[in-house]
Amino acid sequence: MHDSERLPRKLAAVLYADVVGYARLTGADEDATHRRLSTYLDLITSAVEDHRGRVVHYAGDAALAMFEAAIDALSCAAHIQRALGALNQNQPDDRKIQFRIGVNLGDVIEDRDDIYGDGVNVAARLESLAEPGGICISESVRTAIGDKLELAYEFLGEQSVKNITQPVRAYRIASKPGEPSVSEPRPSARRSGIAAIAALLLVTGIGFAIWQQWREPAESGTGRQAPALPTDRPSIAVLPFANMSADPDQEYFTDGMTDDLITDLSKISGLFVIARNSVFTYKGKHTKVQDVARDLGVRYVLEGSVRRVGENVRINAQLIDATTGGHLWAERYDGRVADVFNLQDKVTARIVAALEVELSPAEEKTKIGRDTKNIAAYDAFLRGWEHLLRRTPEDAAQAVDFFERALALDPAYARAYAALAQTYWDNSLDVTFNRLVGLDTGQDDTSYAADVIAWNYLERARDAPLSQVHSLRARTLQRTRRFDEAIQEAREAVALGPNDPVAYDVLIESLIYSGSPEEAIKLAEESVHLDPNLPAEKLFLKGMAFYTMGNLEEALSNVAIARKHNPAQTRYAAIQAAALVELGRIDEARVALKTYLRGLLTYTTLNWTMFYWPFEKRETAERFAASLLEAGLRESPKPYFAVSESDRLSTGEISALVSAKTTVGMDRGQGGLEDELEIRRDGNAQITEQHWLTYFREGPSRIENDLLCDPWYDFPDFCVAIYRNRAGSRTEKDEYFFFTPAGPFTFSVFEPVS
Repeated sequence: MHDSERLPRKLAAVLYADVVGYARLTGADEDATHRRLSTYLDLITSAVEDHRGRVVHYAGDAALAMFEAAIDALSCAAHIQRALGALNQNQPDDRKIQFRIGVNLGDVIEDRDDIYGDGVNVAARLESLAEPGGICISESVRTAIGDKLELAYEFLGEQSVKNITQPVRAYRIASKPGEPSVSEPRPSARRSGIAAIAALLLVTGIGFAIWQQWREPAESGTGRQAPALPTDRPSIAVLPFANMSADPDQEYFTDGMTDDLITDLSKISGLFVIARNSVFTYKGKHTKVQDVARDLGVRYVLEGSVRRVGENVRINAQLIDATTGGHLWAERYDGRVADVFNLQDKVTARIVAALEVELSPAEEKTKIGRDTKNIAAYDAFLRGWEHLLRRTPEDAAQAVDFFERALALDPAYARAYAALAQTYWDNSLDVTFNRLVGLDTGQDDTSYAADVIAWNYLERARDAPLSQVHSLRARTLQRTRRFDEAIQEAREAVALGPNDPVAYDVLIESLIYSGSPEEAIKLAEESVHLDPNLPAEKLFLKGMAFYTMGNLEEALSNVAIARKHNPAQTRYAAIQAAALVELGRIDEARVALKTYLRGLLTYTTLNWTMFYWPFEKRETAERFAASLLEAGLRESPKPYFAVSESDRLSTGEISALVSAKTTVGMDRGQGGLEDELEIRRDGNAQITEQHWLTYFREGPSRIENDLLCDPWYDFPDFCVAIYRNRAGSRTEKDEYFFFTPAGPFTFSVFEPVS
């Protein structure tokens, strides 16, 4: 089956039963509780089979069953509660094992003897609404049953439940099923068929809400349906390990261990691994493994703890199959801090073996690769990473200190170089960060130096097999309008991190900018489940793709939901403003634009806005620019530079243009001055002389692959794509232009003065 094909579904009645207060019961008397629970579960199994159903699986103290007809499912639920009520009669209140039961009628995906999908999720949520010893059903079940069972129903209204986008209309069985008034008629086969047909009609058009993935979020959920389990590979979530050290300051070390396990597992293409952002939402919370698995759409959950005392470290880890609640394995790993990499590799290898995942030759080669063996450098890196993830300019500045300390201990530490590049790149526009790291020049524009530093660090890590490196390289290539190379780097990032949501974000973004929105949308929909608790970026990128296609309503819908998930991300409002203008909703567009500008400290004019939105298609860029101007964006004294593939110079054209010529131009940065650059080249395009601002260094130049490459700043080889400026002139010295990560440059070419 192709990834784009919809998995087959069937209409089924789903029964979900779970014990009330099981942890309290086991805490009081674990053995006796477990023996009685086994008896009760046997009773449930028999009841399900007697009512023509099938127990799909048990998950610890919970049971999931499926029926062909809603009337069978509800009859079974009533029978179970009546029988369990009789068994509990002679038990003291604090020793009664009571179940809540939810029953739903809806679509399910049936795969390898298990069932998934919203039909299951709704039943589980209804169970949580039921009273101890009671039953709660959906409106689809109520309508299908009609008056066929002698039960009293109490309408609970529309209930907002976790991870279900639309409110669920729910009913409680008003009279307890253990009371004599409840009867259990056996429906005939014909009656069951009629009930199923009636339910099908209900589902297909008479009021039963069809759950859709991208709707407004419920107040208590993430705004999406609980994802179905991947069927093509084992799926796993690594929950944040607990810090069992006496020193709370060791939290960074414990979190770092969790991060590294996620990273190591994410590199394995045969696994589906939930991203760090989503699993860390459970940090410090007491959550049932089954709930975590259901919310994140995985089958397996890894949890554990780390204890560090002096130079000794202990890792406890257990891998749980959430569908059964059973442990695949649970082990303890003891060693010295100096052996921490070996301990991590043991845990990873144990997971791979337990899930029977076959590694590719490349994965076999890289799984043991560590880019440092210096534990002190690793420790400094983890401290820096902890600060970087806090996402404040003050913490970013502290992260720089720790990453630099790591490099002082190990000058070849590629992850530290990559982390420094990420830190400077992500914070280059932040005035506070620039001041704290000593880049405050007293001018408005301090980002230039930060971007150059980021690029410098990135170049030092460019050969490291790190998804992060290729993702950041792709973003710099987007900004320099080298679109094909950006897509190539982003695809390499995904190949190195097949479960890395950021790598997918960069690839999706690169596809949109280069004019491939359909592929971008498909990839966004396929990859959103890697980080299910934080879907905002994927939703925004879908909206951006729809905007470039001219599908403005879809663009607005996706961006609006993205902003609800992440209201702090003001960047999203730029696409929202542009789409609103094109729909004629100018007042709303102006509000959205103000939100976008509120997130910018500088670069609030058109030319700089367009620099940071590098659309390859000229018509898309011009649409976007015109809409933002109408929404109220300030025009700039100098024009923005929209590119077109037809205006890009080839290798031969670049050589003919600059060889034996004098190039005179200007840096279009905020502090740029006219006639800032004057460069003379010989007949082989080598720089022989330069005046004014001397960006270029001594060393060979080359022209190849439609790029002009010169020694620039601290880089021995900095390459740019050259574009014609259709509106340029010799007078303005802007007949041609190119982009660096920090801004555009324009120039014209003159015969050398002898």
